[in-house]
Amino acid sequence: MTSSTPVRTPFSRETTALEVVRDLDLTGRRAVVTGGASGIGVETARALAAAGADITLAVRNLDAGHRAAAEITASTGNDRVLVAPLDLADLGSVAAFVRTWDGPLHILINNAGIMASPELRTGPGWEMQFATNHLGHFALATGLRPALAAAGGARIVSVSSSAHLRSPVVFEDIHFRQRPYDPWLAYGQSKTANVLFAVDATRRWADDGILTNALMPGGIRTNLQRYVSDEELDRMRALSGGGAPAWKTPEQGAATSVLVAASPLLDGVGGRYFEDCQEAGPNQPRTRTGYAVYAREPEAAERLWAVSEAQLRG
Repeated sequence: MTSSTPVRTPFSRETTALEVVRDLDLTGRRAVVTGGASGIGVETARALAAAGADITLAVRNLDAGHRAAAEITASTGNDRVLVAPLDLADLGSVAAFVRTWDGPLHILINNAGIMASPELRTGPGWEMQFATNHLGHFALATGLRPALAAAGGARIVSVSSSAHLRSPVVFEDIHFRQRPYDPWLAYGQSKTANVLFAVDATRRWADDGILTNALMPGGIRTNLQRYVSDEELDRMRALSGGGAPAWKTPEQGAATSVLVAASPLLDGVGGRYFEDCQEAGPNQPRTRTGYAVYAREPEAAERLWAVSEAQLRG
């Protein structure tokens, strides 16, 4: 981080992703968007493609990915939209994606995720939300580090959520082996991990020209909520003092991701947390905005990195 001055932009919660890139030329830059076939992922990819970037949609469902790529090309005129298989819950799939990547990578958008699922496990008994939302993206980013460094000024976008306010990373029982499983606590700690990743990745990789920031996209109706009813979302908002959701469109929800990925307003900025196209401050009690202090603690970020490396090694 080159400065602690908060980043301020001319954009707002109503801004769309296309409005963020309106005056940008990303020709020659290469971007990977995980979960790029739907929701804010496809709108993030669309905006970057509209600005001229080469896009790879990293997706589990290749048919959906090819449909999204064709639609992005039709709407932007950019035919440099590729599709590649990636299942973040499968480390073999992540490793295969890394092996097949060739050349520099300027933008990595860790967007895909799973929210408030029933208790599911993968690999060596890992809780699925932590495995997908954090460990899979951690393996992807660390595997692609040489490509990011080769770009000579790369950015990683770590899509978090205000749900990180629900839980720190519980290092003593990350995978709910001792405590009863709670889908919202599991989701919350995985989203805290996304913020902590941005903190330590910036510390470790800034000298390679790689900067990472985290963000809260806002409440958007997408298939991310496939395990959760609208009534449950409203109930959880009310319990946290946030009131009823103020929904964004997917185009608005993608705006902060695109800002963090491409705006020159963030040149030299890393390890921070953004929402509604602005840098956010610390969370205030009984609100759902800002970051939890525990999500940006350098010691916790360093500990999470070490734990993540150890878990990936098995």
